[in-house]
Amino acid sequence: MQYDVSAVEIIFNMFRLRPAAHFLATAKAQNVGILARVPLASGLLSGKYTATTKFAPTDQRANNRHGELFDKGETFSGVDYLTGVKAAAELKRRLGTEDLAGMALRYILMYDAVSAVIPGASNPTQIARNTRASDLPAFTPAQMQIVRDVYDEYIKNPVDYLW
Repeated sequence: MQYDVSAVEIIFNMFRLRPAAHFLATAKAQNVGILARVPLASGLLSGKYTATTKFAPTDQRANNRHGELFDKGETFSGVDYLTGVKAAAELKRRLGTEDLAGMALRYILMYDAVSAVIPGASNPTQIARNTRASDLPAFTPAQMQIVRDVYDEYIKNPVDYLW
């Protein structure tokens, strides 16, 4: 069966690596564009949240951690909040950056199958940071391995099989 698909929106970020192993190459071979959504894992990959961060009651991040409102894979990319906070801190440390959000966006752009990244922004500073991410240096093989190592250590076992 043949489908006429031009592009697919898919959750892809440093906490959701399975698409890189199971989807991106196929999409590229079929000339299907990839729009990477939830690139900052609902803000976890900004590196600014802590174990004590509180979200407003109207914020879906406070109310959908386990899929209470919609698919749990949407909020924090399906990663347990505290696990995500630890993994983000470890990425920040190992990558040696204060701009984890920019690095997270740049990481996605390392995959040539990705056509565009859809980050959210709630203020002009975030918009500027997001647009500068494409100007950051390409990840080195060692940096790519750091992301994989942190994923394998913190994220893979609890959520990889869910996607």
